[in-house]
Amino acid sequence: MTGNKVFAFLKKYMMLIALVAVVIFFNTATGGKALFAQNITNLIAQNAYVFVLATGMLLCILTGGNIDLAVGSVVCFAGGVGAIMMDKSIPWPVAVIVMLVMGLLIGMWQGFWIAFVKVPPFIATLAGMLAFRGLANVVMGGFAYSVTDTTYLNIFGGGADCYVPDFFAGIGPALTASDGTVMNKFCLITGVVAAVAIVIYTIFHRFYLRKNGYKIQPLAIEIVKTIIICAAIVWLFFKLSCYKGIPTALIWIAFILGLFAYITTKTTLGRNLYAVGGNEKATRLSGINTKMVMFKAYTLMGLLAGFAGVLNIARFVGAQPTYGQGYEMDAIAACFIGGASAYGGTGSIGGVIIGALMMGVINQGMDIMGTSSNYKLVVKGLVLLLAVFFDVIMKMRKKGGAKA
Repeated sequence: MTGNKVFAFLKKYMMLIALVAVVIFFNTATGGKALFAQNITNLIAQNAYVFVLATGMLLCILTGGNIDLAVGSVVCFAGGVGAIMMDKSIPWPVAVIVMLVMGLLIGMWQGFWIAFVKVPPFIATLAGMLAFRGLANVVMGGFAYSVTDTTYLNIFGGGADCYVPDFFAGIGPALTASDGTVMNKFCLITGVVAAVAIVIYTIFHRFYLRKNGYKIQPLAIEIVKTIIICAAIVWLFFKLSCYKGIPTALIWIAFILGLFAYITTKTTLGRNLYAVGGNEKATRLSGINTKMVMFKAYTLMGLLAGFAGVLNIARFVGAQPTYGQGYEMDAIAACFIGGASAYGGTGSIGGVIIGALMMGVINQGMDIMGTSSNYKLVVKGLVLLLAVFFDVIMKMRKKGGAKA
C-alpha cells in the first residue's frame, strides 16, 4: 500500500519537484542572480510564446501523442504579415485580427488533412512547417520589418513600458525594496487578491465536491497545497513589484492558460480530447465524432500559433524571416516535461506551466552562467528524454500493477 502511495505521489508531483530543484540549482550557481526581480520579469516575457504554443500543443498530444511541427513557421508567417500591415500604417487592431484569422485558417487546413484525409500528423505538419516558412520568406522578401506602434507594443508585451501602471502610486507612503527600488503597490495588492481568491475558490469547491458525493483530498493535504500555491503567487508578485510591476505578457499568458484550463476540464471538447487519446476506437464506437475532435484540436493549435505571432513581434519589436525557428520543439518539450503522455490521453494545463517554466529557467539560468548555446540544447534534450523516460516507467509500472 505504501508503495502505491509513493508511486501515485511521484506520478503527480515529480516534475514539480524537479522544477524546484532546477530553480534552486541555478539560483545557487548564479549567486542568486536567477531570482532577481528583473530576471523573473524577463523569464515571463521571453517565454510567453512557449506558454501559448504549449497550450495548443497539449490539445494535439492529448489526441494520441500527436504533435504539430508547423507552429514555429506559422508564428513567423502570421507575425510577418502583421508587421508588414503595421509598417503600411494599417491600424494595429486590424493587423491583430488578420494574424489570428491566419492562424485559425492554417489550423483548419492542417486539421482537414489530418482528421479527414488521414494524413499522419507528423507528415502533414512537417509539410506545413516547410510551406509556411517558405511563405514567410516570400511575404517578407528576406527583409526585417519593425513595429513602432507604442500602443500595440505596450498591450502585447514589447518595448520599455509594457507593464500595468501602478494605479495606487499616489496613495499612502511609497514602499521601497531592500535595494531602494520603489515598489509597485498595485502589483503587490493584485498578488494578495489572487491568493485570497484561490483560498475562497478552494473552500467553495471542496464544499461543492462533498455536497455532490465526489471524492475529495484529505483536509491536511488540501491546506498544505493551498498554502504553497498562495505563497508562490504572493512571492511572484512581490518580485514583480520590485521591478516595474505586472508585465502585460503575463496577463495574456494567464488569460490563455485559464481559458484552456476551463476548456480541457469543464467542456465536452475537453473530455473528448482525453477520450480520443485514451482509446480512439472505443470513443468512436460510443458515438463521438473523433474526426471533428482531431480537427478542432489542430484548429485551436493554429489559432494559438497566430496569437503567439502577435506576442512574438511585440516582444522583438518587429519581424524577421528567421523568427520562430525551434519554437515547435520548445512547445513539445514543455508538454512532455510537464507530464503529458507520449501515448496521449494524459496531460494538463498545470503541467504545461511547469514544463514551460522548466524550459525558461534552464535557458535563462545557463545564459546568466555564460554557457554556450550548444550546451543548452544538450541539457534541454536530456531533460526531455528523462521526462519521457519517466512517463514510460510510470506506464509500465501501472500495467504491472494492473496485471498483479
